[in-house]
Amino acid sequence: MPKLPRPFAGTRAVTCPAALVGALALFGLAGCTEPQRQAQPAFYRDLGSASARVDAEQARAMISAYRLNAGLGTLTLDPALSAAAEREAAAMARSDKPAQADAVKARLAGEGIPGAEANLSAGYRRLAEAFSGWRDSPQHDRVMKDAKARRMGIATAYAPGSKYQVYWALVVAP
Repeated sequence: MPKLPRPFAGTRAVTCPAALVGALALFGLAGCTEPQRQAQPAFYRDLGSASARVDAEQARAMISAYRLNAGLGTLTLDPALSAAAEREAAAMARSDKPAQADAVKARLAGEGIPGAEANLSAGYRRLAEAFSGWRDSPQHDRVMKDAKARRMGIATAYAPGSKYQVYWALVVAP
């Protein structure tokens, strides 16, 4: 049986039905591929729905890369900080306004998490937007670049009838 040519680099493969791909694979023939769905990167995913959740690992990777570029260490996700961020984001969504970072830091210290810093914001619908907003704000940028920080937690909460709809809490700590 003649072999079908493989696609050259930079060209698109021919799309074939799944059954044909399987049959061709049995005979060692190439040239067909199954269609691939391009998943939207997590940092561009719209979080404006009740079921949407920020991808904490993507957020950690993005913030850690930013910190590395500034000569700082990476962060790890911490379950206690993630739970604290969840509580703060939910509280902001219920009250329809961003919380004050100093009040959150005091609460965290009372819970046994001293030295924590927090970015609290609302209105960003995507991780990329929140990150850019924090980076462009000296106060929020200082939190992301806290040299003592080693751990983080991040969460969003959605309030459909509220002014801002999506509420964000990022908590970092030594």
